[in-house]
This record gives sequence, C-alpha cells and structure tokens, in this order.
Amino acid sequence: MLADEPRMASHGHSLKEFKAYREKMNEKILEQGNLQIKRFFNLDTQAYNDGALPRKTKELMGLVASLVLRCDDCVTYHIIQCVEQKVSDAEFFEAFNIGLIVGGSIAIPHLRSAVEMLEECRRKERQT
Repeated sequence: MLADEPRMASHGHSLKEFKAYREKMNEKILEQGNLQIKRFFNLDTQAYNDGALPRKTKELMGLVASLVLRCDDCVTYHIIQCVEQKVSDAEFFEAFNIGLIVGGSIAIPHLRSAVEMLEECRRKERQT
C-alpha cells in the first residue's frame, strides 16, 4: 500500500467509501416508502439521542454491542458517531475491552477493524 493511499476500513472500504455507500443505500431503501422500515430507521436514530444516558454513552454501548455481534459496518458507524461525540482513545479502548470480554476471542478480528477505522477517523480529524 502506498503511504498516501487511504487505509481500508471494514470490508475493504475507506471511511469516505463507507459513508457514501451507507448514504446511497439508505436513500434507496427509504425511497421505497415502506412504513415499517421507515419507522425502524427512525426508532434506531431516536434511540441514540440524549436521554437519561447521554448520546456519547449510548454510542459507546452501540459500539460494544456491534463488536459482540461481529458487525463491522455497525462498528464503523458507531466509531464515526463516537468520534463526533468526542470519545477519547482511552474511552474507546475501555469500550473495546468490554466488547472483547463479552464477545470473546472471536471478536478479535473485528477489534482489529475497529482500531483501523479509529486510526482513519483520527487522521481525518488532524487534516481538518
């Protein structure tokens, strides 16, 4: 890999590619007008809003659940959201540890992808 080439996140997608693909496909799904799907997407979005628990905590919980469920796309999404919520690297690695403890060694490949995505997000932060 060339030094200036973007690193690849989960499933071979860069951060930019992940965001573009997610947006494009969510748009295609929602434009079909299925009420139940729209309600689910809305419920998912609303669940992470500030409430008794702050959004930052909820995003970290989503990250841990995603590691345990071994969903790299979900891990990527929650890392992006956590970065936006100003989660520190120390907080990330405590959350990663909980995901690893709960998920076991089978979560290690997903932890690797998570750390790679976090590194890409941090590089992007430094560039802006």
